Amino acid sequence: MLLVGLMGSGKTTIGRLLAARTGWPYHDNDELVQQAAGITARQILASAGELALRSAEAEALQVGLAKPAPCVVGVAAGTVLTPANRRRMIEHGYVVWLTADAVALAERATGAEHRPWLLEDAEAWLRQTAKEREPLYREVARLIVDTEDQSPHETADAIIEQLAEQSPCVEWLEGGDSRVI
Repeated sequence: MLLVGLMGSGKTTIGRLLAARTGWPYHDNDELVQQAAGITARQILASAGELALRSAEAEALQVGLAKPAPCVVGVAAGTVLTPANRRRMIEHGYVVWLTADAVALAERATGAEHRPWLLEDAEAWLRQTAKEREPLYREVARLIVDTEDQSPHETADAIIEQLAEQSPCVEWLEGGDSRVI
């Protein structure tokens, strides 16, 4: 399962809860970037810029997709910008898009050092970025979950409930070994 969404949507928190509830491992984008590049996303951004970061995030997606299934992978928010990445997500993963409005995202995401885009007007940046990326997230998503008005635990439960209703996912939830969710 691939979790996508903007910064602050809950990918890491909800990914860890899903992993705890399903017994599947969780692979966070930041950890995958460091595994693939040997340095953190923040270090890449500071030393080589945004283009290098996007390249490392694409490589991290590849590493995440190569992990043994079933698992939960938190995907970097900007990974969806590249057509090849979107194609990989659609072909090789069950994509869950976590959404929330810009106010909620800004409250959750502001203050993290590895999020320089949010230093000036986080809410405005998130609002504009959400508008630009919404069609891209919609393109890859098999399931869309609004995280704004429910707790992370409620969100994880809602995702599991939705997965249980979809036949490829039921096999995994019941211990089968389907390839992709």
